[in-house]
Amino acid sequence: MGSHEPVLVAVSILIAVAASYTALDLAGRIPRARSVAKVGWLATAAIVLGGGIWAMHFVAMLALHLDAPVSYDIGLTILSFTIAVVVTGAALALSSRSKVSRRSVLAAGCFMGLGIVAMHYTGMAAMRLNGEVTNDWRFVAIATLVAIAASTAAVWLAFRHHSLRQRVAGSLALGIGISGMHYVAMFGTTLPVSSHEMIPDIDPGIDNIDIVIAVTAATFVILAAALMAAVHDRRSSRLMEREALLWREGEERYRTLYRRTPLPLHSLNAEGRIEQVSDSWLDLLGYGREEVVGRPLTDFMTVDSARRRTDEHWPQLLDTGELREAEYKLIARDGRVLDCILSAVAERDSEGRLTKTLCGLINVTERRQAEEALRQAQKLEAIGRLTGGIAHDFNNLLAVIVGNLELARKRAPDEPRLIALLDNTMQAAQRGAALTQRMLAFARRQDLNPEPVDVPELVLGMADLMRRSIGPSIQIETRFPLGLPRARVDSNQLELALLNLAVNARDAMPDGGTITIAAREEVIVADGEPDSEELPPNHYFCLSVTDTGTGMDDDTLNRAAEPFFTTKGVGKGTGLGLAMVHGLAAQSGGRLVLSSRPGKGTTASIYLPLAEAAAKKSVGSDAYSASAKVMEGGQARVLVVDDDPLVLSATSAMLEDLNYRVTEASSGKAALAVLDTGADFDVVLTDQAMPGMTGVQLAAAIRERRPNLPIILGTGYAELPQDANAGVLRLGKPFGREALHRAIDTATHRPPDNVVNLPSRIG
Repeated sequence: MGSHEPVLVAVSILIAVAASYTALDLAGRIPRARSVAKVGWLATAAIVLGGGIWAMHFVAMLALHLDAPVSYDIGLTILSFTIAVVVTGAALALSSRSKVSRRSVLAAGCFMGLGIVAMHYTGMAAMRLNGEVTNDWRFVAIATLVAIAASTAAVWLAFRHHSLRQRVAGSLALGIGISGMHYVAMFGTTLPVSSHEMIPDIDPGIDNIDIVIAVTAATFVILAAALMAAVHDRRSSRLMEREALLWREGEERYRTLYRRTPLPLHSLNAEGRIEQVSDSWLDLLGYGREEVVGRPLTDFMTVDSARRRTDEHWPQLLDTGELREAEYKLIARDGRVLDCILSAVAERDSEGRLTKTLCGLINVTERRQAEEALRQAQKLEAIGRLTGGIAHDFNNLLAVIVGNLELARKRAPDEPRLIALLDNTMQAAQRGAALTQRMLAFARRQDLNPEPVDVPELVLGMADLMRRSIGPSIQIETRFPLGLPRARVDSNQLELALLNLAVNARDAMPDGGTITIAAREEVIVADGEPDSEELPPNHYFCLSVTDTGTGMDDDTLNRAAEPFFTTKGVGKGTGLGLAMVHGLAAQSGGRLVLSSRPGKGTTASIYLPLAEAAAKKSVGSDAYSASAKVMEGGQARVLVVDDDPLVLSATSAMLEDLNYRVTEASSGKAALAVLDTGADFDVVLTDQAMPGMTGVQLAAAIRERRPNLPIILGTGYAELPQDANAGVLRLGKPFGREALHRAIDTATHRPPDNVVNLPSRIG
């Protein structure tokens, strides 16, 4: 084969290594480039690698010392260059796709290796020598395997991300491998040894000088490509550094803005785990940032909310890309349960995969509490109206029953069995009247006599009664500081309220316990307190009853003051005890506040207004002087007005039994018609709740006709309309003979001539 020039051998290897490095560097840009730029980088890489292999081949051929003159065929030389560029370009194009398998890399390597072998032997065929060139098939096979291995490595390295050191090492291996293929093939090649004369009939072709020029051109192409890549690298690196700086600044600004926004925001990754949270989000739930980042959002929800999030809302978010106003209950670090509304928007990549979810929270806990309080107040108000109406109707029925029982008891023969039956019936009617009074108390329509009350003295006075009511297993403690002001309240009703609270406390402590009765003066300021927000700002007397019993859960506590609601067994409670206390406090100008926790007992606090410095005189208590003289001319004449025939008949019967002269009227219009006939009456007794014309409206019409005619208003309600005349006396239903007689006697008496009757309102 001849000898080789060592310098040119080293140059050939250096060209192969340089071409490999430059081509691999250029090929690495192909996947990131766009369509036009991708074609440019692919063509450049193919020319550099193919031209480098071709230049290495002919430099290596120049390093070979032959005894015969050598020239090269122009066509085959160009063909060899073309083969090198085309096969490397095709292999790089095949491997530059987004998804490349091992099979495709191996196929591209085989194709490129065979192409390089073809280029080598095409270049050998381009040689013009005096004699025949022969090749050993064994070295051809070895050279082919080396070319395929080197090409496969080149394709595999071209589109992998490597460090500079790894890329240089790969380029050395690839360049030496390609050069090795050439020299292995040359070892199996036998060149003729003859005279220096050329064969006369053969075209001399390209001599060595031309080959040197061609190789030099190819080398310059490689260097130009390397220079272009370096310039591009420098420009790209600057752009990347600038973009990285801008990205870092933007990311920092975004992170700062995200964290410091006043809204509770958080972002989730594709698995639903928290990536970022705002400071407001952390303040809302009370956690630290390191405690929440990386955890699923459902870790901070109640069980029911977490289930709805996983089963309903997360699939909806994945399907539609957004979630609007989903309601959850989140658990703060201190155990508080917060009502929150969550809205979310999903972010996806170019292939539609979920990458991030941006979410915002709205804390609606206070709004929900206000709505619940409003619903509770509306419910109690509606129940109160219904209860008041029912109590009024029952009072009418009880008025008939009580009146008729009194008449029957008076006229009954002296038979013990009959008298006992009548007395039992009267007691049942009185218990019914007490029940309606409790209902009216809840409806804030009972008849109260508020007065200054020394509460500690009142509690001390009823201590024995409470001890007998609650039994020996319950201990009663009192805590009254010195200097307490007086409360303005009906003392009898307050005693009943305290007794009801004590009995309720006893029932909540079946195994015994302690009842603590305490009092204090409390000031409600303008912004109010959570438990007293419905009270106007003022000074209040707060009386509390606390037990150490079983307590109540939230649902029971919310319904505790409803009428007829009870947790006791059948026949063990009417459910009106707390309802009566609630009505007493509200009608007195205060409020009942209940607080309780299961296993921690219950506290019932009654807020009452403070007594004024000068106690007000009860309206109508001394409206007429005890020295007033009785009207002359016999018994009083009474006009009775009521739309209920039973009540009208019973009232008339009691009046007649009292020796009054009675005239009946079934409506306000009928009563006015009787008065318009000129009939003379000493007093008018009328019902308030009548269709067409109420008792107050009838009283106003009578005042226009007969200003001096006394009027008694019979009603089961404590409160009268705003237009009620101050001079109208009130008779509460149900009433008996004695109460009716006192009312008629009071109305038919006149004050002395030297007494001026000042207007006042009957409460």
